[in-house]
Amino acid sequence: MGRMHTPGKGIARSSKPYRRTPPSWCKQTTADVRQEIIKAAKKGHTPSQIGVTLRDSMGIPQVVSITGSKILRILKQEGLASELPEDLYHLIKKAVNIRKHLERNRADTDSKFRLILIESRVHRLSRYYKTKKVLAPTWKYESSTASALVS
Repeated sequence: MGRMHTPGKGIARSSKPYRRTPPSWCKQTTADVRQEIIKAAKKGHTPSQIGVTLRDSMGIPQVVSITGSKILRILKQEGLASELPEDLYHLIKKAVNIRKHLERNRADTDSKFRLILIESRVHRLSRYYKTKKVLAPTWKYESSTASALVS
């Protein structure tokens, strides 16, 4: 399956290891990893930022293999997960930045077109999250209030 708004096919990526057990060289315990995740979340890091810092600083390849649950599930158990999903948050942030750019540059027609594409992705993703009951059924994306969601 190709990309949504570009002609590329885009399937090249690295694959996760097949074995679900932690590697033998990884010596961290479940409690240590959970504690690091909670500490990073209280600093305001997103789940993907937490995963990157755990990988780079502590040498943890996959949190799931050590703790048995994903980073976002750990954050939800502790009550530290954000109300907006991370991917939706970043799409809204991108749309707000393009709107701010369009206020200064009215004639930028390419940015107007890209804003339409980004906002259509926001609507599609919000529809998905409403069906999965991650977002409230009354939640609605509005460009006038979007900057308040992101800030």
